[in-house]
Amino acid sequence: MSLADSVRKVFVPIHKEGYPFIAIAAVATLILSLIWSPLGWIAGILTVWVCYFFRDPERVTPLRDGLIVSPADGVVNLIVTAAPPPELDMGSEPMLRVSVFMNVFNCHVNRSPVTGRIVKQVYTPGLFLNAELDKASEDNERNGLVIEAPGARIAVVQIAGLVARRIVSFVRESDTIGVGERFGLIRFGSRVDVYLPPDAKPLVALGQTAVAGETVLADLRSAEAQRAFRTS
Repeated sequence: MSLADSVRKVFVPIHKEGYPFIAIAAVATLILSLIWSPLGWIAGILTVWVCYFFRDPERVTPLRDGLIVSPADGVVNLIVTAAPPPELDMGSEPMLRVSVFMNVFNCHVNRSPVTGRIVKQVYTPGLFLNAELDKASEDNERNGLVIEAPGARIAVVQIAGLVARRIVSFVRESDTIGVGERFGLIRFGSRVDVYLPPDAKPLVALGQTAVAGETVLADLRSAEAQRAFRTS
């Protein structure tokens, strides 16, 4: 292993969206240290956490037509059939929805679940309910993308949560995006929903930990039956 590889393993890259927050935390640490050193220590720990929150590690994405990879790090907390958000104009027929919940310790850089063209992007203001709740898909502030992929049209929706107050998008309508490529970020705890064709079979289980750009949520070209899982 080269020295550069060793350094990357220890010091994970930080996304540029985090620089202003890190700078604010660092300045606050300096000021509080001058006022009272214990406060400076506490602020220093928070500064380290802010750096950790905005980490942007490299990912190894499986490449094959039909694979749907997780758009977010976190826990698969919902696998249901539900109509996609009406603002995305995908109809009212239920689709398979896989939801990944991100807590404040997860990496919050979101990655595209498929390769395709972004045919629609809609930002919708809303509430800031607990993102783990099913109704957060309808009531919370969100940013939705419709991606035209080979053989299927899917949607991916970033949803704000109790703590999250800012959804950042790196893409625009008509952009072409590759599977596993970064398309956005949500600051602090939140959720990402993926809407798939209703006959898709999920290859993940409730409670499973997902890794953005790596964990396969479904395979649209496979005739494999829905998998069984166990907890041990």
